Amino acid sequence: MADTATKTKENSLLGLKELSAGDIVSILDRAAYWEASFPKQTDTLHGKFIANMFFENSTRTRFSFEMAQKRLGAQVMNFAAAASSVQKGESVYDTVRTLESTGVDAGVIRLKPIGLLAEIAQKIKMPLINAGDGNNEHPTQALLDLYTMRKHFGEIRGLTVSIIGDINHSRVARSNLWALTKLGAKVQFCAPETMKAPDLAGLAPYVSIDEAIRADVVMMLRVQLERHEQGLMTTAEEYRANYGLTVERMHAMAKHAIIMHPAPINRDVEIDDELVEHEKSKIFEQMSNGVPIRMAVVERALS
Repeated sequence: MADTATKTKENSLLGLKELSAGDIVSILDRAAYWEASFPKQTDTLHGKFIANMFFENSTRTRFSFEMAQKRLGAQVMNFAAAASSVQKGESVYDTVRTLESTGVDAGVIRLKPIGLLAEIAQKIKMPLINAGDGNNEHPTQALLDLYTMRKHFGEIRGLTVSIIGDINHSRVARSNLWALTKLGAKVQFCAPETMKAPDLAGLAPYVSIDEAIRADVVMMLRVQLERHEQGLMTTAEEYRANYGLTVERMHAMAKHAIIMHPAPINRDVEIDDELVEHEKSKIFEQMSNGVPIRMAVVERALS
């Protein structure tokens, strides 16, 4: 039987690469329970304290976690790096360790540096939930993506999912790849040469945009405009023409297929403006599904 410290580590969610298919399904099932009951607020986590530690900007993920935590009855503390001792030179580890020392029961953390989260998780006792680390993983985004697909199709197994865009810098692409393949879906990528991920070579095929849009799920990724200076692409117009989901391309999609996007969205770059809320689009449903998914993940962390 696992001791208390080991059990606490097991309740962390650092990524989906190491999570079993059974654990993933368990989280999806629990999210379905929370969505079905969807109480305004419960006392499930009454007396528990959770710190949301965002060392990188976020809107959807941070508010989705906070909504989930408050629905479960937890006490929530929000931390923003711009207004903290990090600005005085304090390390991320020291900040996390300080919050743990004050009695926080669990932490939700978003970081830019790759690998730092796993290192910190080894040094502290409270469970941590990855809210996005570098281009490594974004597990709760992938879980809500899977949850959205399962709600629409009833089953993940057998689906073909095209992930289109900046694969190399996408933690969403990686977490979805690990989880979808474990649950029996076929994943394929579509990206310009400058946006392909060398570390994922051989794990999923790259296909043309014409083939990508014939999948069951067409998942567009945000074009990371902040990286343009590094030469990832020439212009937004050229990217839209070669890799964007245009209205014309949407008409070539299968009737049953759906459009997904983790947001934020660059309208008329990776996806045409009129498609964002098209009947095929699940983009805002994805955001709604983030709350029950994160309720399941937070509850699991403190169980």
